[in-house]
Amino acid sequence: MKYTEDHEWLRVEGDYIVVGITEHAATQLGDVVFVELPEVETQVAAGDEIVVIESVKAASDILAPIDGEIVEVNDELAVTPGLVNEDPTGRAWFFKLKVDDLDVLDQFMDEDEYNDLIG
Repeated sequence: MKYTEDHEWLRVEGDYIVVGITEHAATQLGDVVFVELPEVETQVAAGDEIVVIESVKAASDILAPIDGEIVEVNDELAVTPGLVNEDPTGRAWFFKLKVDDLDVLDQFMDEDEYNDLIG
């Protein structure tokens, strides 16, 4: 698994990259009450706002970590947004991206580097 400075995790699953937020980010957000997901087949560029999360504390956006195409979204989050707090690195993934080259993940942090970041 790789990590971004925006507290997202990235995991390779077959030919796709699965994207979610870290436990640290979920804790900082507080109780998540709403998740708005992107449309499948949407082309995204790194830095695009893709997901809107609302919690009892704040609203936040999940940004595209890399260029790609949304190939699947986790519809379960629209019905049960609290999954983000219950299982942020498992069942609460947000979307899957198809990218041209999985080597793009090399630019992101590994777990030790991420743990240093959140110290």
